[in-house]
Amino acid sequence: MSNAIHAVSIERNSWGTPPWHVDFAPPRQPLPETADFAVIGAGFTGLAAAAWLRRLAPEKTVIVLEASRIGAGASGRTGGIVLGETAAGDLAGLGDVLASFQEVLRELEVNCDLTLPGAWEIARTEQAEKTQKGHRLWAASPISWQDSGRLRVINEVPGGTLDPGKQVDGLGRAAVRLGARVVEHAEVRQINWGEGPELRLAEGRLRVARVLFATNALSADLTGLRPTIHPKLTLAARTAPLAEKQIDSVGLAARKPFYTVDFPYLWGRLCADKSVIWGAGLVDPPESGDLTQVDVTQDQPARMFETLGSRVRGLHPALAKARFTHLWGGPIAFRANFEPVFSYHPASRNGIVLGVFAGHGVALSVHLGVWAAEALLGRRELPEWGWVGAPSRP
Repeated sequence: MSNAIHAVSIERNSWGTPPWHVDFAPPRQPLPETADFAVIGAGFTGLAAAAWLRRLAPEKTVIVLEASRIGAGASGRTGGIVLGETAAGDLAGLGDVLASFQEVLRELEVNCDLTLPGAWEIARTEQAEKTQKGHRLWAASPISWQDSGRLRVINEVPGGTLDPGKQVDGLGRAAVRLGARVVEHAEVRQINWGEGPELRLAEGRLRVARVLFATNALSADLTGLRPTIHPKLTLAARTAPLAEKQIDSVGLAARKPFYTVDFPYLWGRLCADKSVIWGAGLVDPPESGDLTQVDVTQDQPARMFETLGSRVRGLHPALAKARFTHLWGGPIAFRANFEPVFSYHPASRNGIVLGVFAGHGVALSVHLGVWAAEALLGRRELPEWGWVGAPSRP
């Protein structure tokens, strides 16, 4: 039997099709000539910020501009693992991310199947570096897998899982319900800062007072971050649902997501329907730097999926015949210190750039999106750790 992954639910999409669905589509509206605030990007960050802006300042006009569809970027392609810190750990003044995240979801009436049973850090040796806010699992490890050594649980951290499609859906509905205007297929091509930001789109222009760049790996030129961040495509695969006996045998009965803290990297989670998502591997952009040119069914990504399939089937006898239903990739971005970007735009303090969560953005994006909304209104300062080449720094 071949160890290649054969997916049965991939549409004609160069990045594959994730298992999540976003049912909400914002009402079609013409592009206005002016607005108080523009939010570029309709993922977790942008939609949360837009909703919070309208909640705090209902007299202000807020428009969200999305180059494609809401959730079409990283937010709708994540694996849905919820963690409480940044990829660089707990940063000064960050606050309690998970408590804030839950509060925002309640306030905005977002139901995304959030569960927070904790998350497992797994490794091949007890000496692997652990998250500081976690605590050692003193009982026998529920997981015992073979993957370049014996993989076991070495630490448990706050966290859990959710349905990313439902989170995008709920945040989009909240933003519109609170009065923000969300415009899909409205790519911002250029910004003239001048006395006030003027956004140039494929069709039309928009003058605003301030701009939030809810960035992803595709917008480095627009945000001025091209030399600073490293965009890639991360790969994930989903199995068909497993029997409860298989889940028990594999060690996932506690429904806790997991990720390795050593290499080779592997992460995953059990879904509500008993399917399992597995992720590993980063694909570099082509020489053009355009990640949209990557086709996950061809060349290096296709070989990486074959390797992932072999790894998963070899982890445990209960997974030996695992069948995969979805293969997909999602954009991800890093910077050298793994800290998020949360800074004024390099060209003007009328713009704030927020993103580059390095795979930790499911809860963090909403927590910091709310923070960004408060900063746009002059009610809060930006953190020092998020700065990148801004024109003036307090």
